[in-house]
Amino acid sequence: MSGPPSRGWGRDADTTDGARPGSRGDGPVPAATPSHGYADSSRGERLQKVLALAGVASRRACEALILAGEVTVNGTPVTELPAWVDPKRDRLMVSGRSVRTSGRLIYVMLYKPRGVVSTAEDPKGRQRAIDLVDHPSQERLFPIGRLDVDSSGLLLLTNDGELSNMLSHPRFGVHKVYEVTVAGEVSNETLRQLERGIWLSDLRATHGSRPGRRTGPSRLKIVHREAERTRLLMDLSEGRNRQIRRMMRDVGHRVRRLRRIQIGPLHLKHLRPGQWRDLLPREIETLRRAAEEASRPGPPAKGGAPRTRIRGSRAVQRRTDSRDGNRAPRGSGQGPPEARADQP
Repeated sequence: MSGPPSRGWGRDADTTDGARPGSRGDGPVPAATPSHGYADSSRGERLQKVLALAGVASRRACEALILAGEVTVNGTPVTELPAWVDPKRDRLMVSGRSVRTSGRLIYVMLYKPRGVVSTAEDPKGRQRAIDLVDHPSQERLFPIGRLDVDSSGLLLLTNDGELSNMLSHPRFGVHKVYEVTVAGEVSNETLRQLERGIWLSDLRATHGSRPGRRTGPSRLKIVHREAERTRLLMDLSEGRNRQIRRMMRDVGHRVRRLRRIQIGPLHLKHLRPGQWRDLLPREIETLRRAAEEASRPGPPAKGGAPRTRIRGSRAVQRRTDSRDGNRAPRGSGQGPPEARADQP
């Protein structure tokens, strides 16, 4: 006698005679269907997609939440897939918390100061980046990726889970540019070594038992170099844990200051530390297009050079209207620069 069918049989697989694999020939056995009452594809969108677009997590993580029994639709637990919901009419909850699916999507550029964490929850009670953004919509926003507590610069926040996944997942390869000040004089040979990639251990995954893997090709540009310190721009397409600090440490240079000034086509400008502004519609479109283009297979750039153009390291700032707190003035992307911000 054969064992029970594997999990998920009857939902994504099909047989020619309708019989379940391993049946005794007692006639066709109906394919297994979810018992939650949301198996009608005409209802709307797949449940995991709606949750991801609402900023809950990636689609794969949302599927895990569903199968773990953490999701309810109109008060009914949904623990099987597929499931379809109407985001405009159905009431969704994850782990007992309501999920807003009818609100508009928000995209915010924040100049994260040093000393502020970019995680949504911090057990140490430190100030979070999301605490700096008091958005009028009152939508719950999530940081896209992370910028460690000792670093400053461009951080994006949104409630668009799909775009967040596209910009955070390594396979999309959206380039980010950092302004880095290190101790000592960085030689040209060290620059070439860093551009080719160096081996970094992944302590979380290997516990130091294996040498890890080589960093991807990057592009570096010297901004200022002297015996005591060097300021340079680093263009990376990956975001491993504290990667730049570890790379510079392994070649003998301690990072004194690190600031992210560019994500894809977006540049940090017209903001001071702690200020934020909504992205313009054209900025959202170009950012999404950059993520889609980076995900397409194709030959690598000549010499492994990234496709993002490194521009100058100057970030300009404008005065903040006291009535708007940390929010940058509307239309602050226009007009002459007034001062240089956060000089190393």
